[in-house]
Amino acid sequence: MNLGDFREDYRRGALDRAALDANPLTQFAAWFREATGEKSLSRGRKIGIALYKLWSAICNHRPADINAMTLATVDKDGKPSTRTVLLKTVDERGFIFFTNYDSRKGRELAENPNAALTFFWPELERQVCVAGRVAKLPTTESEAYFKSRPRGSQIGAWASDQSKPVPDQTWLESRWQELEKKFPNDIPLPPNWGGFILQPERIEFWQGRPSRLHDRFSYSRQPDGTWKIERLAP
Repeated sequence: MNLGDFREDYRRGALDRAALDANPLTQFAAWFREATGEKSLSRGRKIGIALYKLWSAICNHRPADINAMTLATVDKDGKPSTRTVLLKTVDERGFIFFTNYDSRKGRELAENPNAALTFFWPELERQVCVAGRVAKLPTTESEAYFKSRPRGSQIGAWASDQSKPVPDQTWLESRWQELEKKFPNDIPLPPNWGGFILQPERIEFWQGRPSRLHDRFSYSRQPDGTWKIERLAP
């Protein structure tokens, strides 16, 4: 298989220094709104997104989750691992997601709190890379989010010893059914489940451009809490 023939020449937008917000979290929120279609876009950008979605529909491709992000972690021996998780909140503190604390990512984050995130929105030809340190959310916040989840997902959090070997799917389903009977009413927060917040130290915004002359701007947090913005070579 020759993958060298898979190429795209990105032409859907540009990113100027003057257009960037001084706060990268505010800039991220603006890009996220555009990815969801909540913020008004130029006519050309709207046409490009519409054509991309039409192509995806014709090819029977399910649209990607806008809040999907690749989470990279490193264990105590320096061995990395990645997986896709869902962003649930972003605020002035950072990027928040939820998981089983006993999972592989949970264990690795306990061993090494340094982590990285990547968002990719192909219809906008944009990417955001985030690096920083994680901390657990307060239990009250994790509990409030857990209560907002569908009942089936709540039971699933109890049923799954995430990342551990299981005999088969039937075993998982039986475990789920046992817990559904155990919790006929409200389902409590599992003691090993909750949120993490990644507090960013660096955020990079990437906009695809023709001939691989992409726009890249990096925000790095300074000792006084401000952000230094630099343009990077593509």
